[in-house]
This record gives sequence, structure tokens and C-alpha cells, in this order.
Amino acid sequence: MAQVAVLSGKGGTGKTMVTASLARLAGQVVAVDADVDAANLGLLLPGEDGPSRDFVAGVRAQHSPEACARCMSCVAVCRFGALEERPDGTVALEPLRCEGCRACGLVCPSEAISFVENRGGTWTVRETAWGPLVHARLGVAQGSTGKLVALLREESRVQAADRAIEHVLIDGPPGVGCPVHATLTGVDLVVAVTEPTGSGAHDLARLLELTDKFQLRAALVINKHDLSESMSEQIALAAADRNVPLVGHIPFNPDVPHALARGESPLTVDPVRESLERVWEAVRALVQPRAGVTAQSSR
Repeated sequence: MAQVAVLSGKGGTGKTMVTASLARLAGQVVAVDADVDAANLGLLLPGEDGPSRDFVAGVRAQHSPEACARCMSCVAVCRFGALEERPDGTVALEPLRCEGCRACGLVCPSEAISFVENRGGTWTVRETAWGPLVHARLGVAQGSTGKLVALLREESRVQAADRAIEHVLIDGPPGVGCPVHATLTGVDLVVAVTEPTGSGAHDLARLLELTDKFQLRAALVINKHDLSESMSEQIALAAADRNVPLVGHIPFNPDVPHALARGESPLTVDPVRESLERVWEAVRALVQPRAGVTAQSSR
């Protein structure tokens, strides 16, 4: 199988729109929504979700007032403010602040602190007309985004192997932080989607620095390129200096946001569809020579 991550370095560039369009054009593909903090790929790939499954990430502390000796050792050692002393001398525990470090349990002389598995979110596999969509929802105040992304990617490889699907398309999160690292590790190609603005160029440069560090191939798509032809040319030249090819540019068309607002694919907008078709053909050509090697190494 060949794994393609669609990333942007920032939000709002059209990354999810591009991913959903490529998934539809691919025919049968395993799609992954790795933006677990704000998953929305499912809006453009409708279908029926399978059973919801828990994502367990570490542990959270529980406090037993009956066993508590009120020594406040746990309060003193907690660096996250999850344990506090009340005015009446009892201990208050705020679970959302707990990081599961277990320090409080180590110092408690009366074993009043116990630990339970932390339900960090949920994930599921949706059946769509274009193949399975693996997506998730991270829980409130959870910091294990990278681990959840890694779980989704592992499930996508299982789905691709079981169904003999050649391509995995990953809709990545914005930025260049931990969840992006979990998204692009080991992929065959990173498709960088940007827009012809100063902030778009700046964040694209940060993303391409990251792909260089991970020694990954990258390709460039400029969305709404005709809003500033000069900036689009500057971005393409800067990418070329890094040996990153321009595989497509998508024109601005006000019908696209209107279609998205109705939950429709941008492929219904003819000028945009032609551009996206060219992007998919270029992406497929870039990963096809490596697909056989990747499939053999995953067995």
C-alpha cells in the first residue's frame, strides 16, 4: 500500500477539501482523519459509522476520602494542581488536571490514591462509497493526540491489507507539532496544501523543513492560486529550491464554499474538478513506483 499525508502547516488552506476530493477520485481508498481535535473529513465522506471504540491513554488518579490521612503529601507533590487542600482540611481532586504521573500514589502513606484507565476519546471506522474512513474524537482536556493519531494510522493499514486497497489518504492536522509528526511518520508522500498569502508561504516553509528532517518526499498544491499569481509563483519557486514539485494549482471559485456548506463535494464545481483530477493523477504517479515496495515491507 502507499500512504499519502495531506498537510498544510496551518489551518484553513483547503487541506480537508483536497483529501476528500482525492479519496473520491481514487475510487477505493482508506481515508484517515488525523485531525482528531476537530475532525471534519466525515462531512465530505458520508456513510455509516461502525461501533464506537474507546481510546485509552494513560491513567487518572482517584481519591478515597475514607482512607485519607489528611497529611497533604499528595497535594505537595502534585505539580499540576489536580490535588488541593480544602478549607476544612480534606483533599479535593480535579480529574481534568490529572496527568497520570502517579507521584501522588507513591507518597500517600494510607493508600488513599488509586488509578483507573483514562478514556481519552473514541474512534470508529465508517463505511463509505469510496472505502473505509477511520476517524476519531479526542476527549475534553486530553493531551494524547499523537497516540490517537498513531492508533488511527495502524487501523488504516489493517483496513488496507484486509481489503487489498492500494492507497491510504491521511487528512492531517494543522501546524507542525506532535500530531503532525504522528501523521507523517513513514508515509510515502506528503502533499503540502498552501494558499498564496504571506502566512501560507511562511507555514509551508515550516512544514517543508519538517519533511526534510523526516527525509520524506513532498509535493505542493496551491489552492486559490489565482488570487495572487505573483505570490503563487514565489511559493512554487521556493518549493522547487527544495526539490518539491508543484503537482497542481486550484483556482478560486465561490461555488466551492457554497458546495461545502451544503455538504457537497467540490468535484461538483467543474473548473475545480479538472484541477483536482490533475492533482490526483500526479500524486498517484509519484507514489505508484513505491507502492509495491511498501506493500512488501508491511507484511
